[in-house]
Amino acid sequence: MKRIFGFATMIGAATWLITAPIAVQAQDDKMMPIAIPAQPTAIELGTPALPGATAKESWHSQYGSLFARNVTVATLTPFLPDPAKATGAAIVVAPGGGFRTLSMNNEGWDVAKALADRGVAAFVLKYRLRQTPADMPAFEKSMQEMFSPGARPPRPAPDPNFGDLSPQIADARAAFSLIRQRKAEWGVDADRIGMVGFSAGAMLTMATALAGQDAKPAFIGNIYGPLSSMTVPADAPPLFVALAADDPFFANGGIALIDDWRTAKRPAEFHLYERGGHGFGMYQKDTTSTGWFEAFVRWIGMHGMLARQANAPQ
Repeated sequence: MKRIFGFATMIGAATWLITAPIAVQAQDDKMMPIAIPAQPTAIELGTPALPGATAKESWHSQYGSLFARNVTVATLTPFLPDPAKATGAAIVVAPGGGFRTLSMNNEGWDVAKALADRGVAAFVLKYRLRQTPADMPAFEKSMQEMFSPGARPPRPAPDPNFGDLSPQIADARAAFSLIRQRKAEWGVDADRIGMVGFSAGAMLTMATALAGQDAKPAFIGNIYGPLSSMTVPADAPPLFVALAADDPFFANGGIALIDDWRTAKRPAEFHLYERGGHGFGMYQKDTTSTGWFEAFVRWIGMHGMLARQANAPQ
């Protein structure tokens, strides 16, 4: 039952966590409502609209980035590499935001663009989210209350089927299915599709890898997600983890997940950065945590994911 307990703890943290960089300019921390940006290449995944949802999707800017919330219809946005660079490898990118928002720039589009530049087809998953107050003042108040002194994140009952994340897992599975269906069009090798997630997106990545065989990522990246203990299957994918030692949410929770992966004799690489806080993503900071992306690319290359193969477009 180790997996059930560990993942319940992870979900409990996610219900109140909002992805944000620790060190930001004061003038950037205000949530400013914006019109929903055009997303002409986004593809609806066909998973059901979120049951019982009443608030419509809305967006805001904060920390110099764009965030989506109240997402009820999941989409996948492809970022394809120049054919001259394409390797055939692909990655599903899952932004974070506590399952209440999605950090679409810092943990989505910017990551995907950087991967495409390295020859990797990247697909940003805009997954369905838990509902938040429709108007911005009420939303801000709800988030402030979650971060107030003495506040405790809710802890849902353990669910062996990851039921608390069932809509999000369904979205991730649909993303893998779509990529494999269109692999020839997108120049993707179906055996080299991985997934990388940030914070809540890291939780979704772990759940997608462990909750069933239909998605089955070839490799996974857990970027500043919790490292709670869980049962690791014998065929678990190679795991890459990046976390800052001053992360206020997950740095003091131990590294049982790394030990579990190694005990199962599955490949695992762990980068613990001295500083970086939470939510560093693709923000350029004066900390070594900024180097996580280069390390991740080198790691997937070490596992043979960047070797150009026959499925790569010509």
